[in-house]
Parts: sequence; structure tokens; C-alpha cells
Amino acid sequence: MKEFDDFNFSVEKYTKDLTRECVGGSDLQQRKKEIEAYNETTAATLKQTCKKNYMEFIQTAKEISHLESEMYQLSHILIEQRNILATMTDGKTSSHLKAESLEAESTAATEDLENSHATRAVKEMVQGFNGNLEGKTFLNEGALIELDSNDYRPIQRVFFFLFNDVLIVCKVKHDKRLDFLTEYDPKKIAVINIKDLDGVKNAINIITPDGSKIYQSITAAGKTEWIEKLEEAFRFDQQKKPKKGQAPQPPTRAKQQSKASTPEKEATPQSPGEPKSLEDETPEWLSTASEEIQTLVAQRHFEDAQELIKRTQEFLRNENRKKFPHADAIETKVKQQELKLINVLLKELSNSHNRNLQIALRAAKRPLKILVEMGRYRQASATLLKVCAVSLRVAQREARRNNADISELFFCDLAQVACDFLTAFEKQPACVSALVVWCNAELQYFASQLIKHYLTKGTSLESVAKCVERVRKPSTKLTEIGLDISYHLEGLLRTTLEALIEESKERLLDSVGRTEESWQPYNLQTKSNLKRLLLELDVLGIDVRAQATGDTWINLTQSTVVFIRHFLQLTEYCGCLAKCETLLQSLELLLKELFIAQHSLKPPSDMAVDPNFVMKNKIFLVDNLLPIAIDKFRQISGRQCEGLRELHTKMSRQQGAPLPRQRSVYTTDVF
Repeated sequence: MKEFDDFNFSVEKYTKDLTRECVGGSDLQQRKKEIEAYNETTAATLKQTCKKNYMEFIQTAKEISHLESEMYQLSHILIEQRNILATMTDGKTSSHLKAESLEAESTAATEDLENSHATRAVKEMVQGFNGNLEGKTFLNEGALIELDSNDYRPIQRVFFFLFNDVLIVCKVKHDKRLDFLTEYDPKKIAVINIKDLDGVKNAINIITPDGSKIYQSITAAGKTEWIEKLEEAFRFDQQKKPKKGQAPQPPTRAKQQSKASTPEKEATPQSPGEPKSLEDETPEWLSTASEEIQTLVAQRHFEDAQELIKRTQEFLRNENRKKFPHADAIETKVKQQELKLINVLLKELSNSHNRNLQIALRAAKRPLKILVEMGRYRQASATLLKVCAVSLRVAQREARRNNADISELFFCDLAQVACDFLTAFEKQPACVSALVVWCNAELQYFASQLIKHYLTKGTSLESVAKCVERVRKPSTKLTEIGLDISYHLEGLLRTTLEALIEESKERLLDSVGRTEESWQPYNLQTKSNLKRLLLELDVLGIDVRAQATGDTWINLTQSTVVFIRHFLQLTEYCGCLAKCETLLQSLELLLKELFIAQHSLKPPSDMAVDPNFVMKNKIFLVDNLLPIAIDKFRQISGRQCEGLRELHTKMSRQQGAPLPRQRSVYTTDVF
């Protein structure tokens, strides 16, 4: 079949060659079957490939979504860090400013010299750069390798020149000359450290206005240095701002007086009723608790955020609350962040649904645990049960498409959900009622799907019995975890099952007596047919070897033999269905009326039939078949079939001895 894969494949040429090679129609039929098999194999392969590509596409989309979320978090972290650094820089003391000014004066000459050298080097080495570097502070330079963001493949060698307000990116040519590529403002870019992978080490991710780019350093020390220098360029103006501030002024007369009185105030202890300022009394972690919680939630550190909320609430709940004038404002902000965290966790929990129930439950454990610890039992339980309902119904739909057993799958999944639910809400018995209501709703949906797809109108009693038996067995396993739903399931199926039993009864009664009966012993034509029939009846629990005569005869009518086999099979199906007490009466009535219909069959009046043979068939049905059917029904269902027992007693009394053969009687009036 390699010809089909050829790019220059021609249908006409292949057909001519095929007809030339094949001899007769049989060879052509064989080649046709091979081509059809190859077609089916190719179609199956394409289907699997499309499914695989689709799943990979979905996985890639999820990864992209996660990366976008991480980028948002990183951007949020960078903004928070910049604000913190700005606050710390503005709060430096005047003494620190003096020390920095002296240090700046001592290093000013060195910096000016380095800046002039770097400016000259950029102008001489970089082709195509026309920017102005006067008055800029040189920070770092070095060679890096630009990598592809998809497969980390090297793209080109680059060279960086970093100043306080510009990052110059150059391309290294083959002759080691530098060609200007672009320039960025260090305050408009973000640097992300990339963990070392198997094939990529010492790499950093620089997010620019043009997009995200990955660069690799030769050594780990070079990577660390570039991260530090880029951060230094980012906060360069904030560091330099105090140097440009106003020099400290000599103290005025009023300030000298206040300083003179300071020792006296320090010597005098502060009165207990005098309030202190918020900056002196409020702990730093408490004043920034709201912002820290928001950052932790953005970074998806939900456990740490919940722990900080709990710590803040416990701290403000004590007597410490009276010491802080802004305690109410802090508590309000923390309360708002707590509500945001709850909403995020509920959304996380609701998005954990999956085609596979095990994966969905595993993904729901983390947000579920935090919500339970935060006291949101009702919301967490309701959301979890909604997620499980979606997974259960998707699994049932897939099982129906694949012609799998949905009953075992449904009750196993239901048991797993119940176990995980009871484990998660072990200390909250009030949530168990939600589980019971949910199980009731899912059971109703399962029963409706069972009726819609498997218990439709016209279904044979055999199929109904097998379907109900497959449902009952796994449903009883739920009693091991204290969840008994068998009675409720029987109630949901009762109306449908009764209708199917009534329909089957009418259909079976109509079939009795339809075949033309000769009222003669049954001839099976061969010994093997007789042997096979006797074995089939042995399996059903009745022995008719005593009625076998000769090599191929049974001393019963054909309709009687067929009814014996069919009635015993029907008794098994009715016994399976009669395990539910609500269906017992309908099933007894079906068996009773069917037996009466067969027993009441009579030969036509114009047919010459031996009455003893007719009576023999009826006696066999009452004395042999009926007791076996009663016992089989009791063994399977565990209940007595009172209708058949009463019928057996009644018919045993009514039937008498066989009638004598009719003879011709001559009469005369001669004495």
C-alpha cells in the first residue's frame, strides 16, 4: 500500500496495473478488501492524530493562560516593590543624606571618568547609534546570547551597554563589530529570573514594550550581575533624589529651645492616658497587611494569605485594638481582602471540573481545604457538588458513546464523591444534608437517562432484567459508607418497569397459540438435536429424559417443549425483577396468566386427536414444570411466588385420570 503515499500517485494508472495483475474476480475482491482495510486504518490513524493535536492545543492554551497569569502577578509584584523602595528612599534620615552626599562627592570624579570612557566607547564601537549620552551614568556592559522563547534555541549574539536611563542593545557581527539594534528605558522594562533547566542555564527574561525576550549569560555570576544592575537602573532616580535635595539648615532659635527641653521630656515618663502616634505604635506588618494579602493572592499563595488574615484578625480582636487609632480602617481593608480571597477560591474551585472525576477532585482539594478553614462550608460544599455533577454527567455521556456499563461507573463515582465529601466536611455534619440532596438529584438524572436510553418502549423482559440487575448490584455498595439509595432508585424506576412488564405480558399472551399445533409427539429429526435440547433443559433445571422415546422423539408436543424452555427463562427474568417487593404482584400475574393461557389450549373440534396425549401434556405442565418454576423463582428473588403456588394447588385438584379412548358403540332395538 505504499503506492498511496506517493506524491505522484495516479488513480487511473493504479487501476490499470491492478486489473493487469489480478486474475479473475476473486483476486480483485481480495485487493478491494485490502484497500478498504487500509482506508479504515488510515482514517483511524487520522482520527487519533487529530484528537492528539486537539488535546495538545488545549494543553498549550492552558499553559499560555497560566503564563499570562504569572506575567500579571510579576507585574503586580514589580509595582509593589517599586512603591516600597520609593517609600524607603523618601524616609531616610538627614544624617544618612549627609553620608551619601560625602560619599557621592568622593566618587564623583571616578564616575565622571568612567562615564566619559563608556560614552566614547559607544560612539566608536557601535554603528548606527546617534543617541546623546552626555550626563548619563554608566552602569554595566557585557555580551549575552539571545534565545528563542519557544524552544530556547540561540538566535544571535548581542552586546549590552547599560546607563542610568537607557539600555543599548547591539548585535555582534562575524567581524566582532557592533551593530545598533534598539534601545530601551530601564524604567519601562521588567527582569525575570529563569530557573536553570536541562538545556538552558543562566538565562533571564526581559519584558520590554516590544514583547518578552530571553537572554543567556555565559556564567551564573554574570547573570546575577545583570539582574542587579538592571534593578539599580530601574531605581536610579529614587537613589539619586536625596542627593539633589536641599542641604540641612542650621537649627533656628525655636528649634534650639525645643532641643533644650527634650531631655526634660525624656526624663519625665509619659502618662498612661496619652496616646502615641500610629507610626510609633502600629507594627509594620499590621500597617501593610492589606497590601501583603493582595500580593499573596496575586501570587496564588492562598495559604499564606489566609494565615495572614487570621493573624491580623486575632491581633485586632484582643485588647491591642484600643492602642491603635486606625485599627478600624485596617480591619475594614483586611475584611475586603478576605472577601476577595474567598471569591478567588470559589472561582478556583468552580474551574476545577474535568472529564475525569479523579482529576477534578484532586484539583479541588487545595481551595476546598482553605475555604473550610475560613468557615465557608456551605459555599464550598455547594460549589464542589456542582463540579462533581458536571464530571459525573460527562463521564456517563462518554460511557454511553463507547457502549460501556454506565451503572458501575455512576455508582463508583458517586461513592468516591461521597467519601471525599465526608472527609473534607468531617467536622461539619450540617453539610451532609447537602450531599444527600445532591445524591437525590444525580440519582434522578441517572434514572431519567436509564429510562431514555435503555428502558424504552418495546424492550424485551430479558434486557430489562439484565439492566435492572446491573443497576442494583453497585447501588448496594453505597450502604458501606452509610448511603442507602436502593429504595429511592426502585421508586424512580417503578412506573417504567410496571409499564414494561404489562407490555411484555400482553405481547407474550398474544403469542400463545399462534403457531399451528399438530398435537403429535415432537420429532427432532436427529440424535444430536435431541441431545442438545435435553442439555438446554438440564441447564434450565428440568429433566425431560423420561419423555424421550426412540432416537429422535419426545412424547410431548412441540409447543409444550418450546413453552417449557421459554417459561423457565421468563421465570429467571421475573425472579431478578421481583427482588423489589413493589414489582412482585405484577410479575406473579404475568407468570400466572401466561401459564393458564398455555394450559387451556385445546385441539380444534374437527381434529382427530388422542385425548390422553392432550391430557398428558397438561399434566406434565402442572406436575413437573410448575413446581420447578416456583422453586426457581424463590431461589432467585428470595420471595415466594404465591400466585403460582395457589395455581398449582388448584390445578392439581382439578385434573383427573386420563380419559379412555373413544370407541364405536352399536345399538339395536331387536330383543
